[in-house]
Amino acid sequence: MKKFLTLSLLFVAALGFAQEEETSKLSISGSVDAYYQTYLTAPDNEGVSFGTAFAGKSGFALGMANVILGYEGEKAGAVVDLAFGPKGTGATLVESDDFTNGIVNQAYVYWNVSEGTTLTFGRWNTFLGYEVIAPAGNFNYSCSYLFSSGPFSHMGLKADFALSDDVSLMLAVTNPWDTNDISMTGEYALGAQLGFYGQYLNLYYDSGKNEGLGFEIDYTGGFDVSDSFFLGINAAYNDNDGAGFYGAALYPQLATSDSFSIGLRGEYFALHGDGDDLPSVFATTLTGSYTVDNLIIKPEVRLDALTNVDSGEFYGKFLDNDGMPSESLAAFTLAAIYSF
Repeated sequence: MKKFLTLSLLFVAALGFAQEEETSKLSISGSVDAYYQTYLTAPDNEGVSFGTAFAGKSGFALGMANVILGYEGEKAGAVVDLAFGPKGTGATLVESDDFTNGIVNQAYVYWNVSEGTTLTFGRWNTFLGYEVIAPAGNFNYSCSYLFSSGPFSHMGLKADFALSDDVSLMLAVTNPWDTNDISMTGEYALGAQLGFYGQYLNLYYDSGKNEGLGFEIDYTGGFDVSDSFFLGINAAYNDNDGAGFYGAALYPQLATSDSFSIGLRGEYFALHGDGDDLPSVFATTLTGSYTVDNLIIKPEVRLDALTNVDSGEFYGKFLDNDGMPSESLAAFTLAAIYSF
């Protein structure tokens, strides 16, 4: 009888362990963020903003609640990334389906064809640029002009190749720029990324018609200058029938302790095309980052200065404290981000 009970207990324990191993294939992660923002050089009640992606409200505001569900099998898997809130709505850019608008950030399946080759089919966040949609992945809370001008996500098929431990290649065919549900034009876009020791050269092309982006080349990378100092770099050039944008940004970041870092984003962004004296902006953002467990608190000061923009309207709306058009805008932001 004792032997029977022992065998039974061992069987139950083994069954429970197998079930635990089976359920461990499912992963859940995400983040929640909120912020307070006040303009230092303009009234908070006049609708002013930098015009870059997200964090465009004054006073207390919600960023987004982000939940990522992943299931990984032996050779294949799937990821569903759900985003709720104002940032989620701004990031998804889906107009034809009210349910997915502001909810589905990413949704894709993947197949690990071999040890160095993965195929991904569905909707996935862009490979262009230094910054990402989820605030936990960025050092600065506000976003750059370069990030705001490129695609946020792509709907299509991509192939990732690990050519070595430090060299990678990605090739993609997708719907055109920010067409995240279906393409009604019969056109498609091509994308490519070459990774080399942590530096990435990104290429994107669509016809530029039907409000397409055209051609963009983008470099994203960075270097560990020391154990505590990192320098991130982003530069991009876009052209659509002779007009477009270009710019560059530096991201120096210094870790002063295990829990606190301070970083700067200095960005120059300009338009090109027909005519002289086209608009440009130089944006400087200073951000502190204090970590408590999985909570990140970010105080931030940002100052943007326009050139060749008399109306105060470039990507956003710049006013002075008297409510008149201005060539500069400054704000203080305090953000809190919790990751899980």
